[in-house]
Amino acid sequence: MKNLQYPLEFKFKVTTLASDFTITDKNGQMQAYVRSKIFKLKDDVQVFDSDAKNQVLYTIKANKWIDFNASYAITDPTTNTEIGKVARKGLRSFWRATYNILDNRGENLFTITEENPWVKMWDSFVGELPLIGMFTGYFLNPAYIVKDQNGQIIFRLKKTPSLLGRRFVLDRLVDIPDDQESLCTLSLMMMVLLERARG
Repeated sequence: MKNLQYPLEFKFKVTTLASDFTITDKNGQMQAYVRSKIFKLKDDVQVFDSDAKNQVLYTIKANKWIDFNASYAITDPTTNTEIGKVARKGLRSFWRATYNILDNRGENLFTITEENPWVKMWDSFVGELPLIGMFTGYFLNPAYIVKDQNGQIIFRLKKTPSLLGRRFVLDRLVDIPDDQESLCTLSLMMMVLLERARG
């Protein structure tokens, strides 16, 4: 996943049991197809080159079946090498979604955080109201930011207004090396699957 043309759109499919979504660039060209395997005790995600699912570009697998403090190894299957991990910060994530992005040596490079945790709280509250709750996807849309170790914002991922909450847009704000860009993008793919499952 190199030379990506931002913004990227993550669009979830509503016609499958699995949490599948496509990733397209600003020109509408498909860059990846992400599939979370169903009926697995541990999260197991495959990133394909297209929706034809001919070639697996990356796999993302949880280290444990209870995801309270799980980490997710991101692997290149062609070389069977781990390129890094994304790890949820357990207690901290109850209020504000927080994840660390680590390289293949376990060094923390970036942090993903929810930009405004009040949006999720109001979404949970209003979502329980009859009729009104059906339309929270139009006005309560969380955003997530990726910061480096100096606190500089590198990426911003935002859910866009929609009835089913199935579209997210990813913008890169700062240019970084290709390997780190791929690691961040893949980590955000895993994060959005986890956060969407949490509601």
